[in-house]
Amino acid sequence: MKWINKNKVNFTILFIGIVLIWISSNFNWYREHWRGIIEADGKGYYAYLPAMFIYHDLNFGFFDEIEKEKYYSENTYYDYRTYQNGCTLNKYYAGTALAMMPFFLAGHCYALLSDHPADGYSAPYAIFINLAAIFYLLIACIYMSKLLRLYNIKESIIILTIIAFVFGTNIFYYTVSEPAMSHIYSLAFISAFLYFSKRYFIKLCSKYMLTMAVLSGMIVLIRPVNLIIVAAVPFIAGSFQDLKAVITAKLRNTGTFVLSLMIIIIIFSLQFIIYKIQTGSFFIYSYKDEGFNFFDPHFTDFLFSYKKGLFIYTPLAFISLAGFIYLYRQSRYQFLTLAGFFIVLIYMLSSWWNWYYGGSFSSRVFIEYFVLLAILLGITLENIRNRYLKKAYILLVFLLIIACQIQTVQYRYFDIHWSEMTKEKYWDVFMRIDKLI
Repeated sequence: MKWINKNKVNFTILFIGIVLIWISSNFNWYREHWRGIIEADGKGYYAYLPAMFIYHDLNFGFFDEIEKEKYYSENTYYDYRTYQNGCTLNKYYAGTALAMMPFFLAGHCYALLSDHPADGYSAPYAIFINLAAIFYLLIACIYMSKLLRLYNIKESIIILTIIAFVFGTNIFYYTVSEPAMSHIYSLAFISAFLYFSKRYFIKLCSKYMLTMAVLSGMIVLIRPVNLIIVAAVPFIAGSFQDLKAVITAKLRNTGTFVLSLMIIIIIFSLQFIIYKIQTGSFFIYSYKDEGFNFFDPHFTDFLFSYKKGLFIYTPLAFISLAGFIYLYRQSRYQFLTLAGFFIVLIYMLSSWWNWYYGGSFSSRVFIEYFVLLAILLGITLENIRNRYLKKAYILLVFLLIIACQIQTVQYRYFDIHWSEMTKEKYWDVFMRIDKLI
């Protein structure tokens, strides 16, 4: 029976993939719509691939020809380059490109065998990057389901939780509409990291620690700030006793721990090597004047503002917090460690100089951490005992999925502005399907 239930979850994930491919093909792959697949920051993440495999130029001398003259108009132009030591380099980190690489190479092979220009920016490349985001989302769903099982969540609830987070949050938008952004890739690697962390605390097997190290290296190479996920490990441990036991075991057997650190350093050193090639220096801060202002966090704005508030534009995240009630009853330790992690995470993310992170739908930088909210949603659905309350909560989940889909379409067609939303604008277009017709 358990095998049948697991197959239902796997079938659900497969079905999600088919739906996303169908939607993407209808929105992005026909006529000239594919030109909008690689946008904004995504252009910077992606640019490493044509730079290395086609133009052999990590100083991006091909940029003007491609960006200004061949593929993009003034409305979609975005310069991801920055300048240091008198040299040109990419502002963004290389981890997303490394994750995309198999799909880029597949698109390149297709371009070479077809009539499309094999220049890194024609239709096949963009479409395969769209497929890359879908693939990594499915990886995230797989490890999310595995992790939820370790919290004794029923298979039917796992299915509902996965559907809710794929279609009821901005995960959907960043998989279909802006698949070159880094967030879906981070979500996949963080979901896998948390799963193998949980497995390590259950079994104390060295292979799990080494797997965690590889995943940590990729997480940092994609977005260094995501290293904060390590602060969620005490929650994943399950209890202070288990956390202490693992720390003690590491102190007694440092070999695996040192090897794990070396793996992380080796993976992230790829970025330093790229900087050396680009500028002659290993250590570069490519964001220059952009950074964190920890003395001026926008905690409330980050969560509740009409401009970009996480809970305003992704209310499913808010109702998932009900899981803290049941977590508190089950384990004060897990309650405190997870709540503490979220407080530190939100404090850090809201301290970025541009706390709303430019043009984005909802708070895009929280996507990578939705796996932890999925645990809370699963715990909530698993532990509601009152039949009517449970039905009402499930109904609310489905209503919020519908609301998210409406707002996603509104954002795509600019009824929800990418950075200039106010209270008046928000309520003027709230659930106004008629304005889309």
